[in-house]
Amino acid sequence: MSTLPASLRMVEVSGTEALWLLEGSALGRLVYSRQDLTVIRPGHHTWEYGRLVVRTPAPAAAVPFNVTYHVDEIRAATGTGWSVTVAGPADVITDPDEAAPYRRTLSGWMHGPHDTLLRLHPATVSGFRLARARA
Repeated sequence: MSTLPASLRMVEVSGTEALWLLEGSALGRLVYSRQDLTVIRPGHHTWEYGRLVVRTPAPAAAVPFNVTYHVDEIRAATGTGWSVTVAGPADVITDPDEAAPYRRTLSGWMHGPHDTLLRLHPATVSGFRLARARA
């Protein structure tokens, strides 16, 4: 088990700051359970109108009602950065007119049944920063 170096500290951020960090990023990971296994898929996302829209290579039929989405930016050289997790119910965007702008603006992974657009309604938002401890 690894621990943070003594010079680093983990600081929880407010939900508002966590959403601000999320909005400033574009790539994360969709996490969900399927047949007693944890599945993790990459995703491109955008935050709008209090919802997170994610384009992911997860098959639409495999995505459960409740999902978790994780985004982080941690610098390996310094061990500093941040991490944000959003969880809540999600629905698949199937309407072609509603999906069209997201398909234009969010990079896809592959076309076909594994190119899924999800709308996640956050029930929980949490985040933290890894920062240098002040001397």
